[in-house]
Amino acid sequence: MTEHPADRPLRVVDFTLVMAGPFCTRMFADIGAEVIKVEPPTGDTMRGRPPMEDGHSRYFGHLNCGKHSLAADLKNPDDLALVRDVIATADVVVENYRPGVMDRLGLGYEALRALNPRLIYCSISGFGQEGRAAKQPAYAPMIHAASGFDLALMGFAPEADRPAPTGMFTADVMAGIYAFGAVQTALYQREKTGEGQRIDVALMDSILSLMVYECQAAQAPQARPRHVYGPLKASDGFVIAAPLSQKNFDSLGVLLGNPGWIADDRFATAAGREANWAEIMQHIEVWTATRPAAECERLMLAAGVPCARYRTVAEAMADPALADRGLLQTVGETGASYQVFNPPFKMSGCDVRARERVPDLDEARARLLREVAAPTDRTE
Repeated sequence: MTEHPADRPLRVVDFTLVMAGPFCTRMFADIGAEVIKVEPPTGDTMRGRPPMEDGHSRYFGHLNCGKHSLAADLKNPDDLALVRDVIATADVVVENYRPGVMDRLGLGYEALRALNPRLIYCSISGFGQEGRAAKQPAYAPMIHAASGFDLALMGFAPEADRPAPTGMFTADVMAGIYAFGAVQTALYQREKTGEGQRIDVALMDSILSLMVYECQAAQAPQARPRHVYGPLKASDGFVIAAPLSQKNFDSLGVLLGNPGWIADDRFATAAGREANWAEIMQHIEVWTATRPAAECERLMLAAGVPCARYRTVAEAMADPALADRGLLQTVGETGASYQVFNPPFKMSGCDVRARERVPDLDEARARLLREVAAPTDRTE
């Protein structure tokens, strides 16, 4: 095994495509790791996904800024040898091929463990590396349907006659987050033991882990449906309100002028309000429907009633509170730059942010070839 210089940043070799894996590995780039993205010679398919500008995918850039690209044909012996030489000096490998593909390429965990015993090897797949569903192809929309996630959401809108179409890849994002956290844990454990290990993250497991109430209700069905939070119509849009505590409810009564329904005995306790939540929302909507959403939000918040108006993503991004948090980071080339989200966590001892550079396909090859030829010659 080639030694990893002590002053070199964490090295992550990234064999991931599309979303779940790249979401994970971008967070490593965000904390200052050197992430080497191994792409097919034609590039990650996300390079062609809209939104596009000047021939470059903003979608790809959002997921891969701060990484270094190596385009490699993994069936080509020379490319495979280069990749293995890079892995010999790496800390982490993350891959999201279908189970068995990396083994067939000679890049499975056991083969790379022999090359680099300290390696943390993380596999992300739809249904895990083993079991009867392991070899099934999987994209987030399939996982949402198969996990019960979509039908659980449909239960919040009982008037719907079918599950809603989906375009938000929640399972991908959750799997990426879990993979990032698991690798951190494995790196800490390696500091104690000196040994690497394999990590197996499944999209199915990740999405199921979100459904805490639903998991328990599936095993112990309740006579009364769970109360849900829905939109209240305003004169120009919608708001959502959550007067959960007694203090919230009392403040709501004062704001609304203490109408007669506020004193209804059914609403006198938290349990009673939960059981009759839909009726309370109907009463509140009489008030919200006559006012703009922004005014409803302002008045409720001033009165101490939790409330938010429904906004577009563009409106949310323009919120000055995001600037206060420093959530947005500009990436890309001058003239084709755009904003992406920084990680949703800050650290006092680490520069956590999206790095500005979006890698061109195969831009890291020359540097990596020089490094392999002369291991001490490493120019960032």
